[in-house]
Amino acid sequence: FSLLCVFHFPFAHHDANWSPYDDNGGSCVAIAGADYCVIAADTRMSTGLTILTKRYFKTYTLAENCLMASTGFQADVQALQKVLESRHLIYQHQHNKQMSCPAMAQLLSNTLYYKRFFPYYAFNILGGLDNEGKGCVFTYDAVGSYERVGYSSQGSGSKLIIPFLDNQLKSPSPLLLPVKDAVTPLSEKEAINLVKIAFKSAAERDIYTGDLLDIFILNARGVIHEVSDLKGCEHV
Repeated sequence: FSLLCVFHFPFAHHDANWSPYDDNGGSCVAIAGADYCVIAADTRMSTGLTILTKRYFKTYTLAENCLMASTGFQADVQALQKVLESRHLIYQHQHNKQMSCPAMAQLLSNTLYYKRFFPYYAFNILGGLDNEGKGCVFTYDAVGSYERVGYSSQGSGSKLIIPFLDNQLKSPSPLLLPVKDAVTPLSEKEAINLVKIAFKSAAERDIYTGDLLDIFILNARGVIHEVSDLKGCEHV
């Protein structure tokens, strides 16, 4: 009986720790400007201390002027993307146009909240241009609470990236950065450089962030896509 107590019960306790979720790591960042939006993510996908792939792209196009970057459990992320895609298709058939970025932001919030009792383990940033051509960034928690901000970060490296962005971009007075038109004072080129610096710094200290940096720039001219190496930020 004493042997059963020693050897059996620890294994039984270990079996009870099963979870339907996994955290596949990675980081994403978005910055909104007066007439642009930069949204970026790394391409490393891992579980525990195992790298599953070095080329998993975490940014997804939802509409012409709207992209979503997601971290967390990538199986849930893909399921969420399929739901948003199908609902956007229904919207296009009914209204003969694509959703605006603020409308898509509300749809994402509703979709996440609908699943609040068994939520998608996905942490999302929505970025794009609003109806006036201004950059907009919406940041979310797992159950749909969201906010329009000038910049945001999600994922394993966000604890390193957010303090850096706060230092560079935080307004000393909330009145200077109203939530309604939350944009940063940076030029487009400055925002891109800031994103690269933030990711290079995070990749040095977070083992779940690394490999390539996948960047999208949305402006009046369209969408520009750039992929660079996080070690040297060289084009690949």
